[in-house]
Amino acid sequence: MEERVQFRNVGCSYFPQSRVDCHYTIASQHTWASSDWVGLFKVGWSSVKDYHTFVWALVPPNYEEGTEVNCCVQFQASYLPSPSCHEYEFVYVSAKGEVCSRSSKFTFCAPKPLEDLVTLEESHGEEEGTDMLLVVPRAELLQIRLQECLQERAELLQAHEAANRQREKEKMEYRGAREAWDRRHRELESEISRLQRELNRSFRQTQDMQRKQEEEQDLVELLAQEKSTLLEANEESRVRIRELEEDVRTLTQRTVDRETEMERMKERAKRAGAQRKEEESERSALQAEHEATLKEMRSLRERLNTSERTSEGLKSNLSSMVTQRDRTQSELHQARLQAAQLTLQLADASLALREGRARWAQERQSLQLSAEKDHERLQTLNAEIQKMEETLQEERMEKVKLEVEIGREKDCNRVQLCETRRELQELKASLRVTQKEKEQLLAEKQELMQYICQLEQKTGMVSSAKWSTAPLLFPGRPSSATSDSEDENPEALQPLRPPRPLGNYTLGEQGGPGSLDLTTPPPSPREAERSTVVINQPAPLSSPRQASADTAAHSSDSEEESDPLQCGRLGSGDETALLLPDHSDSGHRYN
Repeated sequence: MEERVQFRNVGCSYFPQSRVDCHYTIASQHTWASSDWVGLFKVGWSSVKDYHTFVWALVPPNYEEGTEVNCCVQFQASYLPSPSCHEYEFVYVSAKGEVCSRSSKFTFCAPKPLEDLVTLEESHGEEEGTDMLLVVPRAELLQIRLQECLQERAELLQAHEAANRQREKEKMEYRGAREAWDRRHRELESEISRLQRELNRSFRQTQDMQRKQEEEQDLVELLAQEKSTLLEANEESRVRIRELEEDVRTLTQRTVDRETEMERMKERAKRAGAQRKEEESERSALQAEHEATLKEMRSLRERLNTSERTSEGLKSNLSSMVTQRDRTQSELHQARLQAAQLTLQLADASLALREGRARWAQERQSLQLSAEKDHERLQTLNAEIQKMEETLQEERMEKVKLEVEIGREKDCNRVQLCETRRELQELKASLRVTQKEKEQLLAEKQELMQYICQLEQKTGMVSSAKWSTAPLLFPGRPSSATSDSEDENPEALQPLRPPRPLGNYTLGEQGGPGSLDLTTPPPSPREAERSTVVINQPAPLSSPRQASADTAAHSSDSEEESDPLQCGRLGSGDETALLLPDHSDSGHRYN
Protein backbone atom coordinates (compact mmCIF):
# COMPACT_ATOMS: atom_id res chain seq x y z
CA MET A 1 0.00 0.00 0.00
CA GLU A 2 1.42 3.37 -1.00
CA GLU A 3 1.96 5.79 1.89
CA ARG A 4 -0.10 8.96 1.78
CA VAL A 5 2.62 10.88 3.67
CA GLN A 6 6.37 10.38 3.24
CA PHE A 7 9.04 11.66 5.64
CA ARG A 8 12.22 13.10 4.11
CA ASN A 9 15.77 13.86 5.32
CA VAL A 10 15.39 11.99 8.60
CA GLY A 11 18.77 11.77 10.34
CA CYS A 12 20.22 8.92 12.37
CA SER A 13 20.64 11.04 15.53
CA TYR A 14 19.67 14.47 16.82
CA PHE A 15 20.88 16.77 19.61
CA PRO A 16 18.22 17.58 22.22
CA GLN A 17 19.79 21.02 22.87
CA SER A 18 18.64 22.32 19.45
CA ARG A 19 15.32 22.23 17.66
CA VAL A 20 14.58 19.39 15.25
CA ASP A 21 13.12 20.00 11.78
CA CYS A 22 10.81 17.33 10.42
CA HIS A 23 10.35 17.40 6.64
CA TYR A 24 7.53 15.43 5.03
CA THR A 25 5.61 15.28 1.74
CA ILE A 26 1.81 15.03 1.59
CA ALA A 27 0.73 12.97 -1.43
CA SER A 28 -2.26 13.84 -3.59
CA GLN A 29 -4.21 10.83 -2.21
CA HIS A 30 -4.24 12.28 1.33
CA THR A 31 -6.90 14.78 2.39
CA TRP A 32 -5.24 17.23 4.79
CA ALA A 33 -7.14 18.57 7.80
CA SER A 34 -6.19 21.21 10.35
CA SER A 35 -6.37 18.55 13.11
CA ASP A 36 -3.62 16.37 11.57
CA TRP A 37 -0.52 16.14 13.78
CA VAL A 38 3.01 14.75 13.77
CA GLY A 39 4.09 12.97 16.93
CA LEU A 40 7.44 11.87 18.35
CA PHE A 41 7.05 8.26 19.52
CA LYS A 42 9.43 5.86 21.22
CA VAL A 43 9.94 2.69 19.19
CA GLY A 44 7.60 -0.02 20.45
CA TRP A 45 4.57 2.19 21.03
CA SER A 46 1.15 0.54 20.92
CA SER A 47 -1.30 3.46 20.85
CA VAL A 48 -1.34 6.95 19.37
CA LYS A 49 -1.63 8.27 22.94
CA ASP A 50 1.88 7.02 23.74
CA TYR A 51 3.52 10.04 22.10
CA HIS A 52 6.37 11.89 23.79
CA THR A 53 5.46 15.22 22.16
CA PHE A 54 3.68 16.37 19.04
CA VAL A 55 3.12 19.37 16.76
CA TRP A 56 0.25 20.20 14.45
CA ALA A 57 0.82 19.28 10.81
CA LEU A 58 1.09 22.49 8.80
CA VAL A 59 0.84 23.12 5.05
CA PRO A 60 1.82 26.13 2.92
CA PRO A 61 -0.83 28.87 2.49
CA ASN A 62 -1.12 28.16 -1.25
CA TYR A 63 -1.91 24.48 -0.70
CA GLU A 64 -4.64 23.02 -2.93
CA GLU A 65 -6.40 19.78 -2.10
CA GLY A 66 -5.49 16.88 -4.36
CA THR A 67 -1.93 18.11 -5.05
CA GLU A 68 1.45 16.96 -3.73
CA VAL A 69 3.17 19.45 -1.39
CA ASN A 70 6.35 19.55 0.73
CA CYS A 71 5.92 20.63 4.38
CA CYS A 72 8.09 21.15 7.44
CA VAL A 73 7.39 21.33 11.19
CA GLN A 74 9.77 22.05 14.08
CA PHE A 75 10.08 20.35 17.46
CA GLN A 76 11.40 22.81 20.04
CA ALA A 77 14.42 21.77 22.13
CA SER A 78 12.56 22.13 25.43
CA TYR A 79 10.14 19.31 24.50
CA LEU A 80 12.70 16.85 23.16
CA PRO A 81 13.72 13.81 25.24
CA SER A 82 17.03 13.62 27.05
CA PRO A 83 20.00 11.86 25.44
CA SER A 84 19.69 8.09 25.68
CA CYS A 85 20.08 4.92 23.66
CA HIS A 86 16.33 4.60 23.04
CA GLU A 87 15.17 4.84 19.46
CA TYR A 88 12.43 7.22 18.35
CA GLU A 89 10.45 7.82 15.17
CA PHE A 90 8.12 10.42 13.64
CA VAL A 91 4.49 9.36 13.10
CA TYR A 92 1.93 11.28 11.01
CA VAL A 93 -1.58 10.88 12.49
CA SER A 94 -4.69 12.14 10.68
CA ALA A 95 -7.64 13.92 12.31
CA LYS A 96 -9.52 10.59 12.46
CA GLY A 97 -6.69 8.99 14.45
CA GLU A 98 -5.34 6.95 11.54
CA VAL A 99 -1.59 6.43 11.20
CA CYS A 100 -0.66 7.68 7.73
CA SER A 101 3.12 7.23 7.81
CA ARG A 102 6.10 6.38 10.01
CA SER A 103 9.66 7.60 9.60
CA SER A 104 12.93 5.76 10.00
CA LYS A 105 14.35 5.25 13.49
CA PHE A 106 16.76 7.68 15.15
CA THR A 107 18.21 8.49 18.58
CA PHE A 108 18.94 11.55 20.71
CA CYS A 109 22.55 11.83 21.87
CA ALA A 110 24.58 14.55 23.53
CA PRO A 111 27.32 16.31 21.57
CA LYS A 112 30.82 14.96 22.08
CA PRO A 113 33.53 17.07 23.73
CA LEU A 114 35.95 19.41 22.06
CA GLU A 115 36.32 17.55 18.77
CA ASP A 116 32.57 18.10 17.92
CA LEU A 117 32.73 21.82 18.72
CA VAL A 118 33.75 24.61 16.36
CA THR A 119 34.57 28.23 17.07
CA LEU A 120 32.74 30.98 15.19
CA GLU A 121 34.38 34.39 15.07
CA GLU A 122 31.74 37.10 14.81
CA SER A 123 32.63 40.79 14.37
CA HIS A 124 30.13 43.41 15.58
CA GLY A 125 31.61 46.33 13.68
CA GLU A 126 34.79 47.85 12.32
CA GLU A 127 34.55 51.01 14.46
CA GLU A 128 34.15 49.19 17.79
CA GLY A 129 36.87 46.66 16.96
CA THR A 130 35.36 44.01 19.24
CA ASP A 131 35.26 40.41 18.02
CA MET A 132 33.30 37.63 19.64
CA LEU A 133 34.08 33.91 19.60
CA LEU A 134 31.20 31.46 19.71
CA VAL A 135 31.71 27.76 20.35
CA VAL A 136 28.91 25.69 18.82
CA PRO A 137 28.61 21.99 17.94
CA ARG A 138 29.83 21.13 14.49
CA ALA A 139 26.66 19.15 13.79
CA GLU A 140 24.53 22.18 14.68
CA LEU A 141 26.62 24.34 12.35
CA LEU A 142 26.27 21.77 9.59
CA GLN A 143 22.57 21.51 10.34
CA ILE A 144 22.24 25.30 10.09
CA ARG A 145 24.02 25.23 6.75
CA LEU A 146 21.85 22.34 5.66
CA GLN A 147 18.76 24.32 6.68
CA GLU A 148 20.03 27.28 4.68
CA CYS A 149 20.59 25.02 1.69
CA LEU A 150 17.12 23.52 2.13
CA GLN A 151 15.64 27.00 2.47
CA GLU A 152 17.40 28.10 -0.72
CA ARG A 153 16.17 24.93 -2.37
CA ALA A 154 12.61 25.66 -1.17
CA GLU A 155 12.90 29.22 -2.50
CA LEU A 156 14.16 27.88 -5.82
CA LEU A 157 11.30 25.37 -5.89
CA GLN A 158 8.83 28.15 -5.09
CA ALA A 159 10.33 30.29 -7.86
CA HIS A 160 10.12 27.29 -10.17
CA GLU A 161 6.49 26.70 -9.18
CA ALA A 162 5.75 30.41 -9.66
CA ALA A 163 7.38 30.24 -13.09
CA ASN A 164 5.32 27.14 -13.89
CA ARG A 165 2.15 28.88 -12.68
CA GLN A 166 3.03 31.93 -14.76
CA ARG A 167 3.65 29.66 -17.71
CA GLU A 168 0.32 27.89 -17.16
CA LYS A 169 -1.38 31.27 -16.84
CA GLU A 170 0.23 32.45 -20.06
CA LYS A 171 -0.78 29.18 -21.69
CA MET A 172 -4.37 29.70 -20.52
CA GLU A 173 -4.31 33.31 -21.76
CA TYR A 174 -2.84 32.19 -25.07
CA ARG A 175 -5.42 29.41 -25.27
CA GLY A 176 -8.23 31.91 -24.51
CA ALA A 177 -6.86 34.34 -27.11
CA ARG A 178 -6.51 31.46 -29.57
CA GLU A 179 -10.10 30.35 -28.90
CA ALA A 180 -11.33 33.94 -29.25
CA TRP A 181 -9.39 34.29 -32.49
CA ASP A 182 -10.74 30.95 -33.74
CA ARG A 183 -14.24 32.00 -32.74
CA ARG A 184 -13.77 35.34 -34.50
CA HIS A 185 -12.30 33.51 -37.48
CA ARG A 186 -15.30 31.16 -37.59
CA GLU A 187 -17.66 34.13 -37.31
CA LEU A 188 -15.84 35.88 -40.15
CA GLU A 189 -15.94 32.69 -42.22
CA SER A 190 -19.66 32.31 -41.52
CA GLU A 191 -20.16 35.99 -42.41
CA ILE A 192 -18.15 35.51 -45.62
CA SER A 193 -20.13 32.37 -46.49
CA ARG A 194 -23.38 34.22 -45.74
CA LEU A 195 -22.31 37.13 -47.95
CA GLN A 196 -21.28 34.69 -50.65
CA ARG A 197 -24.67 32.98 -50.38
CA GLU A 198 -26.40 36.37 -50.58
CA LEU A 199 -24.21 37.27 -53.56
CA ASN A 200 -25.04 33.96 -55.24
CA ARG A 201 -28.72 34.47 -54.45
CA SER A 202 -28.62 37.99 -55.88
CA PHE A 203 -26.73 36.64 -58.90
CA ARG A 204 -29.39 33.95 -59.34
CA GLN A 205 -32.08 36.61 -58.95
CA THR A 206 -30.43 38.71 -61.65
CA GLN A 207 -30.20 35.63 -63.85
CA ASP A 208 -33.88 34.90 -63.17
CA MET A 209 -34.74 38.50 -63.99
CA GLN A 210 -32.73 38.29 -67.19
CA ARG A 211 -34.42 35.00 -68.07
CA LYS A 212 -37.83 36.50 -67.29
CA GLN A 213 -36.93 39.52 -69.40
CA GLU A 214 -35.90 37.23 -72.25
CA GLU A 215 -39.12 35.27 -71.82
CA GLU A 216 -41.09 38.52 -71.84
CA GLN A 217 -39.22 39.60 -74.95
CA ASP A 218 -40.01 36.23 -76.55
CA LEU A 219 -43.63 36.65 -75.45
CA VAL A 220 -43.70 40.15 -76.96
CA GLU A 221 -42.27 38.76 -80.17
CA LEU A 222 -44.87 35.98 -80.14
CA LEU A 223 -47.59 38.53 -79.47
CA ALA A 224 -46.26 40.66 -82.31
CA GLN A 225 -46.26 37.60 -84.58
CA GLU A 226 -49.78 36.69 -83.44
CA LYS A 227 -50.80 40.30 -83.97
CA SER A 228 -49.36 40.24 -87.48
CA THR A 229 -51.09 36.91 -88.16
CA LEU A 230 -54.34 38.30 -86.72
CA LEU A 231 -53.98 41.42 -88.83
CA GLU A 232 -53.39 39.24 -91.88
CA ALA A 233 -56.37 37.09 -90.91
CA ASN A 234 -58.37 40.29 -90.39
CA GLU A 235 -57.41 41.49 -93.86
CA GLU A 236 -58.28 38.11 -95.29
CA SER A 237 -61.59 38.14 -93.39
CA ARG A 238 -62.27 41.64 -94.67
CA VAL A 239 -61.52 40.49 -98.22
CA ARG A 240 -63.73 37.47 -97.64
CA ILE A 241 -66.44 39.71 -96.22
CA ARG A 242 -66.19 41.92 -99.28
CA GLU A 243 -66.41 38.89 -101.51
CA LEU A 244 -69.35 37.61 -99.48
CA GLU A 245 -71.02 41.03 -99.69
CA GLU A 246 -70.56 40.95 -103.46
CA ASP A 247 -71.97 37.43 -103.50
CA VAL A 248 -74.86 38.61 -101.32
CA ARG A 249 -75.45 41.48 -103.72
CA THR A 250 -75.42 39.13 -106.68
CA LEU A 251 -77.74 36.75 -104.83
CA THR A 252 -80.06 39.57 -103.85
CA GLN A 253 -80.03 40.75 -107.45
CA ARG A 254 -80.86 37.25 -108.55
CA THR A 255 -83.64 36.99 -105.98
CA VAL A 256 -84.95 40.35 -107.13
CA ASP A 257 -84.80 39.15 -110.72
CA ARG A 258 -86.56 35.95 -109.76
CA GLU A 259 -89.19 37.89 -107.80
CA THR A 260 -89.76 40.13 -110.82
CA GLU A 261 -89.96 37.04 -112.96
CA MET A 262 -92.40 35.51 -110.45
CA GLU A 263 -94.43 38.68 -110.57
CA ARG A 264 -94.35 38.46 -114.31
CA MET A 265 -95.39 34.83 -114.05
CA LYS A 266 -98.18 35.82 -111.67
CA GLU A 267 -99.24 38.52 -114.05
CA ARG A 268 -99.13 35.97 -116.78
CA ALA A 269 -101.13 33.63 -114.55
CA LYS A 270 -103.59 36.42 -113.93
CA ARG A 271 -103.69 37.12 -117.56
CA ALA A 272 -104.13 33.42 -118.14
CA GLY A 273 -106.95 33.37 -115.59
CA ALA A 274 -108.50 36.34 -117.25
CA GLN A 275 -108.03 34.66 -120.53
CA ARG A 276 -109.46 31.47 -119.03
CA LYS A 277 -112.42 33.43 -117.82
CA GLU A 278 -112.66 34.94 -121.19
CA GLU A 279 -112.21 31.52 -122.60
CA GLU A 280 -114.82 30.11 -120.24
CA SER A 281 -117.08 32.89 -121.27
CA GLU A 282 -116.11 32.18 -124.71
CA ARG A 283 -116.08 28.48 -123.87
CA SER A 284 -119.14 27.94 -125.38
CA ALA A 285 -117.92 29.86 -128.23
CA LEU A 286 -114.57 28.54 -128.41
CA GLN A 287 -114.85 24.83 -127.74
CA ALA A 288 -112.63 24.21 -130.56
CA GLU A 289 -109.95 26.16 -128.99
CA HIS A 290 -110.68 24.60 -125.56
CA GLU A 291 -108.41 21.66 -126.01
CA ALA A 292 -105.60 23.90 -127.11
CA THR A 293 -106.10 26.14 -124.19
CA LEU A 294 -106.31 23.16 -121.85
CA LYS A 295 -103.03 21.94 -123.14
CA GLU A 296 -101.62 25.40 -122.76
CA MET A 297 -103.04 25.58 -119.25
CA ARG A 298 -101.48 22.29 -118.34
CA SER A 299 -98.18 23.46 -119.65
CA LEU A 300 -98.60 26.71 -117.81
CA ARG A 301 -99.42 24.84 -114.63
CA GLU A 302 -96.39 22.73 -115.08
CA ARG A 303 -94.37 25.87 -115.64
CA LEU A 304 -96.01 27.42 -112.59
CA ASN A 305 -95.18 24.40 -110.49
CA THR A 306 -91.66 24.43 -111.75
CA SER A 307 -91.44 28.17 -111.14
CA GLU A 308 -92.84 27.67 -107.63
CA ARG A 309 -90.33 24.94 -106.99
CA THR A 310 -87.55 27.15 -108.33
CA SER A 311 -88.83 30.07 -106.22
CA GLU A 312 -88.90 27.85 -103.14
CA GLY A 313 -85.31 26.73 -103.91
CA LEU A 314 -84.34 30.35 -104.44
CA LYS A 315 -86.05 31.25 -101.14
CA SER A 316 -84.15 28.49 -99.32
CA ASN A 317 -80.91 29.60 -100.98
CA LEU A 318 -81.69 33.18 -100.05
CA SER A 319 -82.41 32.22 -96.43
CA SER A 320 -79.17 30.19 -96.27
CA MET A 321 -77.28 33.09 -97.78
CA VAL A 322 -78.90 35.46 -95.26
CA THR A 323 -77.94 33.16 -92.38
CA GLN A 324 -74.44 32.85 -93.83
CA ARG A 325 -74.26 36.63 -94.12
CA ASP A 326 -75.42 36.99 -90.51
CA ARG A 327 -72.84 34.41 -89.45
CA THR A 328 -70.07 36.17 -91.37
CA GLN A 329 -71.14 39.49 -89.87
CA SER A 330 -71.10 37.97 -86.36
CA GLU A 331 -67.70 36.39 -87.07
CA LEU A 332 -66.46 39.73 -88.37
CA HIS A 333 -67.75 41.43 -85.23
CA GLN A 334 -66.09 38.81 -83.05
CA ALA A 335 -62.85 39.19 -85.04
CA ARG A 336 -63.04 42.95 -84.53
CA LEU A 337 -63.63 42.41 -80.80
CA GLN A 338 -60.70 39.96 -80.63
CA ALA A 339 -58.50 42.42 -82.49
CA ALA A 340 -59.50 45.14 -80.02
CA GLN A 341 -58.78 42.80 -77.11
CA LEU A 342 -55.44 41.86 -78.66
CA THR A 343 -54.55 45.53 -79.08
CA LEU A 344 -55.49 46.14 -75.43
CA GLN A 345 -53.46 43.10 -74.32
CA LEU A 346 -50.55 44.26 -76.46
CA ALA A 347 -50.74 47.72 -74.86
CA ASP A 348 -50.90 46.16 -71.38
CA ALA A 349 -47.99 43.83 -72.21
CA SER A 350 -45.91 46.72 -73.55
CA LEU A 351 -46.74 48.76 -70.41
CA ALA A 352 -45.86 45.80 -68.14
CA LEU A 353 -42.68 45.29 -70.15
CA ARG A 354 -41.70 48.92 -69.66
CA GLU A 355 -42.50 48.68 -65.94
CA GLY A 356 -40.53 45.39 -65.72
CA ARG A 357 -37.58 47.00 -67.48
CA ALA A 358 -37.68 49.97 -65.09
CA ARG A 359 -38.01 47.64 -62.07
CA TRP A 360 -35.23 45.41 -63.39
CA ALA A 361 -33.00 48.48 -63.88
CA GLN A 362 -33.70 49.58 -60.29
CA GLU A 363 -33.08 46.08 -58.94
CA ARG A 364 -29.92 45.86 -61.01
CA GLN A 365 -28.67 49.15 -59.56
CA SER A 366 -29.56 48.02 -56.01
CA LEU A 367 -27.84 44.67 -56.60
CA GLN A 368 -24.79 46.43 -57.98
CA LEU A 369 -24.71 48.69 -54.90
CA SER A 370 -25.14 45.69 -52.57
CA ALA A 371 -22.43 43.82 -54.49
CA GLU A 372 -20.09 46.81 -54.12
CA LYS A 373 -20.90 46.98 -50.39
CA ASP A 374 -20.30 43.24 -50.05
CA HIS A 375 -17.01 43.62 -51.90
CA GLU A 376 -15.96 46.45 -49.56
CA ARG A 377 -17.04 44.37 -46.56
CA LEU A 378 -15.02 41.43 -47.88
CA GLN A 379 -12.01 43.71 -48.26
CA THR A 380 -12.43 44.97 -44.67
CA LEU A 381 -12.84 41.38 -43.45
CA ASN A 382 -9.70 40.34 -45.32
CA ALA A 383 -7.84 43.27 -43.74
CA GLU A 384 -9.09 42.24 -40.28
CA ILE A 385 -8.06 38.63 -40.96
CA GLN A 386 -4.60 39.82 -41.96
CA LYS A 387 -4.38 41.93 -38.79
CA MET A 388 -5.51 38.94 -36.69
CA GLU A 389 -2.89 36.77 -38.40
CA GLU A 390 -0.22 39.40 -37.68
CA THR A 391 -1.29 39.59 -34.02
CA LEU A 392 -1.29 35.78 -33.88
CA GLN A 393 2.22 35.75 -35.34
CA GLU A 394 3.32 38.31 -32.74
CA GLU A 395 1.74 36.21 -29.97
CA ARG A 396 3.56 33.16 -31.31
CA MET A 397 6.84 35.09 -31.26
CA GLU A 398 6.13 36.23 -27.69
CA LYS A 399 5.29 32.64 -26.76
CA VAL A 400 8.60 31.46 -28.24
CA LYS A 401 10.43 34.22 -26.32
CA LEU A 402 8.64 33.25 -23.10
CA GLU A 403 9.49 29.59 -23.67
CA VAL A 404 13.15 30.57 -24.23
CA GLU A 405 13.12 32.67 -21.03
CA ILE A 406 11.46 29.84 -19.10
CA GLY A 407 14.10 27.45 -20.46
CA ARG A 408 16.83 29.85 -19.33
CA GLU A 409 15.21 30.11 -15.89
CA LYS A 410 15.02 26.32 -15.75
CA ASP A 411 18.69 26.09 -16.66
CA CYS A 412 19.54 28.69 -13.99
CA ASN A 413 17.46 26.78 -11.45
CA ARG A 414 19.18 23.54 -12.44
CA VAL A 415 22.59 25.21 -12.13
CA GLN A 416 21.65 26.58 -8.71
CA LEU A 417 20.36 23.17 -7.64
CA CYS A 418 23.60 21.59 -8.86
CA GLU A 419 25.58 24.21 -6.93
CA THR A 420 23.56 23.57 -3.76
CA ARG A 421 24.03 19.83 -4.21
CA ARG A 422 27.74 20.35 -4.77
CA GLU A 423 27.95 22.52 -1.63
CA LEU A 424 26.03 19.85 0.27
CA GLN A 425 28.47 17.22 -0.99
CA GLU A 426 31.37 19.47 0.03
CA LEU A 427 29.82 19.87 3.47
CA LYS A 428 29.43 16.11 3.72
CA ALA A 429 33.04 15.67 2.59
CA SER A 430 34.19 18.24 5.15
CA LEU A 431 32.13 16.39 7.76
CA ARG A 432 33.85 13.14 6.83
CA VAL A 433 37.24 14.90 6.97
CA THR A 434 36.42 16.27 10.41
CA GLN A 435 35.35 12.80 11.52
CA LYS A 436 38.66 11.42 10.28
CA GLU A 437 40.51 14.22 12.09
CA LYS A 438 38.47 13.43 15.16
CA GLU A 439 39.52 9.79 14.95
CA GLN A 440 43.15 10.86 14.51
CA LEU A 441 42.85 13.18 17.51
CA LEU A 442 41.32 10.38 19.56
CA ALA A 443 44.20 8.12 18.58
CA GLU A 444 46.73 10.83 19.46
CA LYS A 445 44.91 11.44 22.74
CA GLN A 446 45.09 7.75 23.57
CA GLU A 447 48.80 7.75 22.74
CA LEU A 448 49.20 10.85 24.94
CA MET A 449 47.38 9.17 27.81
CA GLN A 450 49.53 6.07 27.41
CA TYR A 451 52.63 8.25 27.37
CA ILE A 452 51.46 10.09 30.52
CA CYS A 453 50.87 6.74 32.20
CA GLN A 454 54.37 5.67 31.21
CA LEU A 455 55.78 8.92 32.62
CA GLU A 456 53.86 8.40 35.85
CA GLN A 457 55.17 4.88 36.11
CA LYS A 458 58.72 6.11 35.50
CA THR A 459 58.59 8.95 37.96
CA GLY A 460 56.64 6.88 40.50
CA MET A 461 54.40 9.80 41.35
CA VAL A 462 50.63 9.99 41.48
CA SER A 463 48.99 12.10 38.78
CA SER A 464 46.85 13.93 41.29
CA ALA A 465 49.90 15.03 43.27
CA LYS A 466 51.52 16.26 40.04
CA TRP A 467 48.58 18.36 39.06
CA SER A 468 48.23 19.76 42.59
CA THR A 469 51.92 20.70 42.93
CA ALA A 470 52.26 22.07 39.42
CA PRO A 471 50.64 25.45 40.23
CA LEU A 472 52.78 25.80 43.35
CA LEU A 473 56.02 25.17 41.46
CA PHE A 474 55.09 27.42 38.53
CA PRO A 475 53.16 30.41 39.83
CA GLY A 476 54.19 32.58 36.89
CA ARG A 477 52.07 30.65 34.33
CA PRO A 478 48.41 30.99 35.31
CA SER A 479 47.28 31.39 31.74
CA SER A 480 48.55 27.93 30.78
CA ALA A 481 46.70 26.35 33.69
CA THR A 482 43.56 28.15 32.71
CA SER A 483 43.92 27.03 29.13
CA ASP A 484 44.54 23.46 30.29
CA SER A 485 41.38 23.51 32.33
CA GLU A 486 39.53 24.93 29.40
CA ASP A 487 40.87 22.22 27.14
CA GLU A 488 39.95 19.55 29.66
CA ASN A 489 36.46 20.99 30.23
CA PRO A 490 35.23 22.58 26.94
CA GLU A 491 31.73 22.94 28.30
CA ALA A 492 32.99 25.76 30.53
CA LEU A 493 33.37 27.95 27.43
CA GLN A 494 29.68 27.59 26.58
CA PRO A 495 27.16 29.84 28.32
CA LEU A 496 25.03 27.99 30.76
CA ARG A 497 21.46 27.57 29.58
CA PRO A 498 18.88 27.38 32.30
CA PRO A 499 16.48 24.54 31.61
CA ARG A 500 13.11 25.75 30.43
CA PRO A 501 10.15 24.51 32.44
CA LEU A 502 8.04 22.02 30.54
CA GLY A 503 4.38 22.89 30.51
CA ASN A 504 1.42 20.62 30.09
CA TYR A 505 1.59 19.76 26.40
CA THR A 506 -1.39 17.76 25.23
CA LEU A 507 -3.43 17.37 22.07
CA GLY A 508 -6.14 19.66 23.34
CA GLU A 509 -3.80 22.64 23.85
CA GLN A 510 -2.41 24.08 20.65
CA GLY A 511 -0.98 27.24 22.12
CA GLY A 512 1.11 27.53 25.23
CA PRO A 513 4.38 28.74 26.55
CA GLY A 514 6.21 25.84 24.93
CA SER A 515 4.29 25.72 21.65
CA LEU A 516 6.03 25.77 18.31
CA ASP A 517 7.10 29.24 17.19
CA LEU A 518 7.20 29.30 13.41
CA THR A 519 7.65 33.05 13.14
CA THR A 520 11.39 32.97 13.94
CA PRO A 521 13.13 32.95 10.57
CA PRO A 522 16.31 30.96 10.02
CA PRO A 523 19.60 32.87 9.77
CA SER A 524 20.09 34.52 6.42
CA PRO A 525 22.85 33.36 4.05
CA ARG A 526 24.51 36.81 4.24
CA GLU A 527 25.02 36.53 8.00
CA ALA A 528 26.45 33.04 7.51
CA GLU A 529 28.84 34.42 4.88
CA ARG A 530 29.89 37.29 7.15
CA SER A 531 30.72 34.96 10.03
CA THR A 532 34.09 33.23 9.73
CA VAL A 533 34.35 29.61 10.82
CA VAL A 534 37.51 28.75 12.77
CA ILE A 535 37.99 25.12 13.70
CA ASN A 536 40.09 24.54 16.82
CA GLN A 537 42.80 22.02 16.22
CA PRO A 538 45.07 20.88 19.07
CA ALA A 539 48.77 21.57 18.95
CA PRO A 540 50.91 18.84 17.43
CA LEU A 541 51.82 16.33 20.04
CA SER A 542 55.37 15.22 20.49
CA SER A 543 56.28 11.70 19.61
CA PRO A 544 57.06 9.15 22.32
CA ARG A 545 60.77 9.22 21.38
CA GLN A 546 61.00 12.98 21.94
CA ALA A 547 59.15 12.58 25.20
CA SER A 548 61.56 9.88 26.34
CA ALA A 549 64.51 12.07 25.38
CA ASP A 550 63.09 14.97 27.36
CA THR A 551 62.48 12.63 30.25
CA ALA A 552 66.05 11.43 30.12
CA ALA A 553 67.33 15.00 30.08
CA HIS A 554 65.19 15.95 33.03
CA SER A 555 66.20 12.82 34.90
CA SER A 556 69.89 13.71 34.41
CA ASP A 557 69.17 17.20 35.69
CA SER A 558 67.38 15.74 38.68
CA GLU A 559 70.42 13.60 39.52
CA GLU A 560 72.60 16.70 39.57
CA GLU A 561 70.27 18.52 41.97
CA SER A 562 70.58 18.07 45.69
CA ASP A 563 66.90 17.37 46.36
CA PRO A 564 65.79 14.46 44.17
CA LEU A 565 62.12 14.83 45.04
CA GLN A 566 62.06 18.51 44.18
CA CYS A 567 63.97 17.85 40.98
CA GLY A 568 61.55 15.05 40.09
CA ARG A 569 58.61 17.39 40.63
CA LEU A 570 60.31 20.06 38.54
CA GLY A 571 60.97 17.58 35.73
CA SER A 572 57.40 16.35 35.76
CA GLY A 573 56.13 19.95 35.62
CA ASP A 574 58.37 20.74 32.65
CA GLU A 575 57.27 17.60 30.90
CA THR A 576 53.63 18.46 31.48
CA ALA A 577 54.23 22.00 30.20
CA LEU A 578 55.96 20.60 27.13
CA LEU A 579 53.32 17.98 26.44
CA LEU A 580 50.26 20.18 26.93
CA PRO A 581 49.76 23.08 24.49
CA ASP A 582 50.49 26.57 25.70
CA HIS A 583 47.21 28.49 25.62
CA SER A 584 48.51 31.77 26.89
CA ASP A 585 47.81 33.42 23.55
CA SER A 586 44.33 31.98 23.46
CA GLY A 587 43.74 33.17 27.01
CA HIS A 588 44.76 36.70 26.03
CA ARG A 589 42.51 36.38 23.01
CA TYR A 590 39.56 35.41 25.17
CA ASN A 591 40.35 38.28 27.50
